[in-house]
Amino acid sequence: MATLSFRALRGDTRTVPVELRSNFRHLYLDILWYGVLAGSAISFLTVYATRIGADSFQIGLIAAGPAVINLMFTLPTGRWLETRPIGPAVFWSSVFHRFFYLIWVVIPWLLLPNVQLSLYIVITLLMTIPGTVLAVGFNALFADAVPAEWRGHVTGVRNAVLSVAFIVASLVSGVILERVPFPTGYQIVFAIGFVGAAMSSFHLAFVRPLSDGRQQRRAWHRLGDLASPGGMRSALEGTRTSVGERFLTRSGGKSLVRLEILSGPFGMVIAGLFFFHLAQYLAIPLFPLYWINKLNFSDGLISLGQALFYAAVFIGSTQLNRVSKRFGYHRVLAVGVLGLAAYPAITSIMQGPALYLLVSVLGGLAWSMVGGAIGNYILERSPENDRPAYLAWYNLALNAAILLGALLGPLMAEWVGLSAALLLAAVARAASALFIWRKG
Repeated sequence: MATLSFRALRGDTRTVPVELRSNFRHLYLDILWYGVLAGSAISFLTVYATRIGADSFQIGLIAAGPAVINLMFTLPTGRWLETRPIGPAVFWSSVFHRFFYLIWVVIPWLLLPNVQLSLYIVITLLMTIPGTVLAVGFNALFADAVPAEWRGHVTGVRNAVLSVAFIVASLVSGVILERVPFPTGYQIVFAIGFVGAAMSSFHLAFVRPLSDGRQQRRAWHRLGDLASPGGMRSALEGTRTSVGERFLTRSGGKSLVRLEILSGPFGMVIAGLFFFHLAQYLAIPLFPLYWINKLNFSDGLISLGQALFYAAVFIGSTQLNRVSKRFGYHRVLAVGVLGLAAYPAITSIMQGPALYLLVSVLGGLAWSMVGGAIGNYILERSPENDRPAYLAWYNLALNAAILLGALLGPLMAEWVGLSAALLLAAVARAASALFIWRKG
């Protein structure tokens, strides 16, 4: 029924061919269970870490660690996947990646808090290795399993299903954390996430590439999928910032990292996006510390804020196509980044839940613009006949910015305090928006 109602909302009255229905059904169920994972375990890991005493640097390491692995493995993964059947590679990488969520459940039983923090940081590093294969491979599998003319439809339904699943999982997790003693409540939330992860992998096993998948993968379509399978980003970190990773599986033997690409106009594009992601991640490790240590927010309130953020992301994404056609992806991206600057700025002065809930909605609307426009903005400015090399530079810039931002933000907080650090991050986001507007 969700699929039918969403099709009616989009005005899409086409009948899905029989031979595609199995793939579509399993892609929808995959994203449903991924939404359960994202709304429970992924969203509350840094909250749990903060409650057991993590400082800003440790929270930063949880965010920065995966970026180190992605920097090392994303491009070699694309090369490796070129020579492998994409379906089995995606399924088994998902199994190896998502097994680690089960370990999250048992850690609080076995170790003291300070040891738990170290282990969670190490685990996020280890699980990112198969997670990188999953992230790159899933993009390629999606392109191979869904014909180009159906990708917009399937992506739209997936986004609707993901949004509902994330919001419900987040709210249910908040209720559990409010009513079940600490840390058992978090173990239940992590267990829910593991079940979601396992069921998502189960459905991935049934997604089959089409017979002409290699040809399908060459077709470019505008991106809009809110999910980033294989990643561990919470709602506030952005629902989708990895762009066009499927293109990294078809380099055709060409070198993917060529300096002459940066010497042309695309160099300014990469500079602006690097600056934005750096500013984005300056603030991200600081939010849970501010909510919990300074404002004493409850888990139920935090879960409500995250649910509102994601609801706003989905609502905003339904209007993205209309807005982008009128103003262009470049302007939409710059205005969205400027809107994101308001999130840390308002957070730094908030004193209670009212502003938190308001800024959650405003931040979600801003991210719907950024997350929806950024992939299309990059693809518009990269030549189709050499797109893998251009996207390789973006993925390198993205992960380098995440690494630097997630480590520099906590250092700023140590030097000037949480509120001032959030204000500085807001200024940096606003400056990156201006740079993208003028130079991008």
